[in-house]
Amino acid sequence: MAAGASVLTDGSLLSRLDQNLLRIERPLALISGLAVFSLMLLAVVSVSGRNAANSPLPGYVDWIEQAMPLIAFMGVSFVQREGGHIRMDILIGRLGGRALWIVEFIGVFLMLLLMILLVWGSYAHFERSFSFDAPMWSNDSSLDIALPLWPAKLLAPIAFSVLCARLMLQLVSYGQAIWRGEPPVGVPLIEDAATQAAREAQSVSGAEQS
Repeated sequence: MAAGASVLTDGSLLSRLDQNLLRIERPLALISGLAVFSLMLLAVVSVSGRNAANSPLPGYVDWIEQAMPLIAFMGVSFVQREGGHIRMDILIGRLGGRALWIVEFIGVFLMLLLMILLVWGSYAHFERSFSFDAPMWSNDSSLDIALPLWPAKLLAPIAFSVLCARLMLQLVSYGQAIWRGEPPVGVPLIEDAATQAAREAQSVSGAEQS
């Protein structure tokens, strides 16, 4: 699984680009969290209506389908930046220095190739659903209350494009680290258990003092 990670910053151009991209990723992750909260509220309304008046929320499943891309994709780039995705560190965790950065570079490069294909495929999927000549600009709709599906389908290529930008920054950062022999900036650096515990203890003590 993913271990604890920290991200180095400095005054370099790459670090400034990382911070600027982070200003986009954080709101997208917030939107994803709000989507989860909204689905919880919809579930309360639907169940309450069913129990109180035998009238559940119309189109509840349709709204869930619309919200799923928000939940699944919008925060993916932010999690990549923070090193929160599930990964196997049994072998990689034993590496250090240039050997580690080379392995990370290869992994990020393969991810970038996959995400470029997903951007292309998901946008083609959106194009098949969208049409200015169709009602509500949609060639297809949900089964219950006929919500247009193109807005949800558009979210995937948008989120994947942001992730591609993040992966390209990480490739440059790992490349510089390999060339210069210095720790990379703007990428999650794996921490050992002791460092992670110390950082968590410091954050807890800081919260208690405030």
